[in-house]
Amino acid sequence: MDKNQVAEILADIGTLLELKGENPFKTRAYANAARALETLAEPLATIVAENRLGEIKGIGDALQQKITELVTTGKLKYYEELKASIPPGLIAMLEISGLGPKKIQALQKQLGVDSVEKLEAACAAGKVAELTGFGEKTQANLLEGIARRRQYATQHLLVRALAVAEPLLESLREHPEVIRCSTAGSLRRHKEVIGDVDLLASSKKPAAVIADFVAQPGIVKVLAEGETKASVILEGGIQCDLRVVSDVEFPFALAYFTGSKEHNIVMRQRAIARGLRLNEYGLFKSKEETRDAKLLVKCRTEEDIFAELGLPFIPPELREDHGEFIAAEKNALPRLIEWTDLRGALHNHSTASDGHDTLEEIADHMEELGLEYWAVTDHSKSSFQANGLDAKRLRAQIAEIAALNERRAAAGSEFRLLTGSEVDILKDRLDFDDDLLAELEVVVASLHVPSSTEAENTKRLIRAAQNPFVHMLGHLTGRLLLQREAYPVNQEAVIDACAETGTWIELNCSPYRFDLDWRRWAYAKSRGVKCVINPDAHRNEQVNYLRLGAGMARKGWLAAADVINTLPLEKLRRELRRKRNGGK
Repeated sequence: MDKNQVAEILADIGTLLELKGENPFKTRAYANAARALETLAEPLATIVAENRLGEIKGIGDALQQKITELVTTGKLKYYEELKASIPPGLIAMLEISGLGPKKIQALQKQLGVDSVEKLEAACAAGKVAELTGFGEKTQANLLEGIARRRQYATQHLLVRALAVAEPLLESLREHPEVIRCSTAGSLRRHKEVIGDVDLLASSKKPAAVIADFVAQPGIVKVLAEGETKASVILEGGIQCDLRVVSDVEFPFALAYFTGSKEHNIVMRQRAIARGLRLNEYGLFKSKEETRDAKLLVKCRTEEDIFAELGLPFIPPELREDHGEFIAAEKNALPRLIEWTDLRGALHNHSTASDGHDTLEEIADHMEELGLEYWAVTDHSKSSFQANGLDAKRLRAQIAEIAALNERRAAAGSEFRLLTGSEVDILKDRLDFDDDLLAELEVVVASLHVPSSTEAENTKRLIRAAQNPFVHMLGHLTGRLLLQREAYPVNQEAVIDACAETGTWIELNCSPYRFDLDWRRWAYAKSRGVKCVINPDAHRNEQVNYLRLGAGMARKGWLAAADVINTLPLEKLRRELRRKRNGGK
């Protein structure tokens, strides 16, 4: 295990101990140890191998033993026993927003609540509001949180679906009896939230493929197993369906099961208008529903199917019946952005605020990946919970980045860190004065503490866009997928303000956000507003979110020219200066 994985487990141990009501000094020790590991400037495995854990402040003998066990074995017996000692219902309650270990403890001691179901009943009876430290508002929020948890129980984030689908797809690719295979459904269309995972394969021996599939690691339960289809439950509760068809049927099945339903309806109507029938088995020269192989129109690929229906190939991400057919008929489909078009990112964090990697570690990692630049935009001072920087600390970071870039340039490196800040949009101003913002290369303005009214939030965002030193607005609606709804804001009004001021809008590609929503980019693009695909990275490995972000940008019909961080460094710097020069 690396330092971040170990730190996550230590932090989880602290939470579980707090849930059990352990000494607060003990629980805090785990949280402090986790933070200490996250800020290490060298590999944890090296420190363990050289027996130097004791040199890290706050890590005593007991923690040294546990960290060593995790690093060397990938497991920790103490952690497994701790989880097993706590009722599963209490751990499940941690998933409800606004409910931490202390409140769960109070609920258990005073009301005997030890499950989500009992909590819901206590809230419905008005008992929770009577407890000290809770009240009517907290009770209402808990009921909303429970309802949200239930509503989202069968929905899953794209990133989690990909994590379980890709090993299964790779296994299918390697299977000797599989000819072709692919994801399908909402996963292939790159929806931000999916219901289940759909896989499709072609083979002459489907039963052998199915038998191998249901025996794959990571499958918790087999729901159904037939000769050509299987349904299973994967780790994390995601259902996965595999269909195996003949290779002749494969392109038709792929198009059909990719969807969307609305897209498929139009495709079938186009076929009927041409005297044909389209279904998951083929495209047939018939006016009636059929599977007669003698009437089959030969199509080796999806491209062939579209061509037979008088259309160019429509990428899966666009198949939502959101104008793709009109554009295709006019041969006006954009050449969608590829993730390899991205040269860097402009909204990221370091250990100076709530990130987990130092400036040096960030620069090394991003340069090794072949990126040209990476902006460090740590939080401003009002985000105290994220260890936000005040003016003095930010100016020190500016100097540190300049020195680091000089050293790397002297060694022949062309990669550059860019100075920046994610500055809070406060009620009546930005968190930093303009003179400090003017010293930065990149400024992201974000609303972290919104108002309850649409008018106020919209006003604050527009005011930020009108500031000549703000380059972009970050995570415009503040949504957290499957956790928190977007705050109220007139998005079109904000987009219009960005168009007038030359301000960019972020596509925050954290898989928990994907904000601005892909459905809004058509309007933003029509107004000439540029997109910036940013991972909002707090760990180096989150650079991988850029690939997800490019997929979401494709879903929003964006081409490389619509996205600022496809520009090489010098052109990017010119664009960064343009806003401050009044668009010149």
